[in-house]
Amino acid sequence: MSEETRPAQEYWDDRYRENGRLWSGMPSAALVREVHGLTPGSALELGCGEGADAVWLALTGWRVTAVDVSAVALERARVHAGERGLGERVDWQRHDLAESFPEGSYDLVCSLFLHSTVELPRERILRRAAAAVAPGGTLLVVGHAGWPRGVEHDHEDRPEVHFPTPAEVFASLELPEGAWEVRTDEEYERVRVLPDGREMHHLDNTLKLRRLPHAAG
Repeated sequence: MSEETRPAQEYWDDRYRENGRLWSGMPSAALVREVHGLTPGSALELGCGEGADAVWLALTGWRVTAVDVSAVALERARVHAGERGLGERVDWQRHDLAESFPEGSYDLVCSLFLHSTVELPRERILRRAAAAVAPGGTLLVVGHAGWPRGVEHDHEDRPEVHFPTPAEVFASLELPEGAWEVRTDEEYERVRVLPDGREMHHLDNTLKLRRLPHAAG
């Protein structure tokens, strides 16, 4: 069975098991930058992985619901939160977002690098994310604009993944006119240091939207 046709939980559980630590353990710079100045409230993170962003949000005063498809990743995230004394500040939930979604509405809903080489209805998930934003709240979508540079890859073996622009993300959300305002719409380059010390150069993009108070939809 190829990676593209394997069940999402199986693929991601195996990927986490095969790596002692998949991510850096540090919060995303885009999250830190874009959340600065927001009043902490309730937050939902989609695809939380090993929990660095959710833990950072909790440390800065947010009440966090953090979601991932991988039970292995969520267990690592719980351990990380416990080590920081945040065991009760984050609600870790396992969801295959293609099939289920957390209940409730939130002051901040963030999707950080929600890309996958297995089937993922990303546009539909992001529409549900927008619907979960409370009036006056914020939707933050951070993604890659392409494959990274700086580490050797076999280009022919890379799976087909579409990396949408902020404009494409905005259009796919199908938001009602006049109900939202754009706060950030940009593309930029960043350098990520892998756990083994190697550097990867990413071209990323960020779309941050505010749902207007009293707006419908």
